[in-house]
Amino acid sequence: MSTYSTAGAPPGTYRVDERAALPYVYLSRTVPMAGLNELAHEMGRVVGDALDAGLALAGPPLLRYRVIDMERALVVEAGVPVLGPDPGTGSLSAPDGLELGEIPAGRYLTVVHVGHPDSLEAATGAFLGYAASQGLTFDAAPGDDGEVWGSRIEWYLTDPRDEPDMDRWETELAFRLAD
Repeated sequence: MSTYSTAGAPPGTYRVDERAALPYVYLSRTVPMAGLNELAHEMGRVVGDALDAGLALAGPPLLRYRVIDMERALVVEAGVPVLGPDPGTGSLSAPDGLELGEIPAGRYLTVVHVGHPDSLEAATGAFLGYAASQGLTFDAAPGDDGEVWGSRIEWYLTDPRDEPDMDRWETELAFRLAD
């Protein structure tokens, strides 16, 4: 089982991957759609705080969408996966200001999108359209504040320090499928 990688699949290839549960540290915010960029900028802080606390990273930064109401607000977590419990203490804790959670195990529909972050909304629309055309159902349900997702994640695979051209950035969409 993989944690987040597409194991060599070319960008744009839709796949269903079985994934193991994965601990992560994060900060949660309720933001309007226009506020997503500000939250994305918090990912550097989350990564820095995790490293400063001595946590070992287990993958790239992510945004996990918990509740989506495009007209009103989104509940989103900016985070980074971390390795399991400290062998010395047998425990795992989040640095001050962050929370500890677990990305749930399960079957995920995935695709790697290559392009500017501004193109992610259209890529997500195509991703959702593909799922519908294949009869796939996501782990999501209507809620009082919008659509509640079990696990809807954007993995930011490209480090901007290594690739400054935003049109070449890779982002993996990984949405858990309903059982």
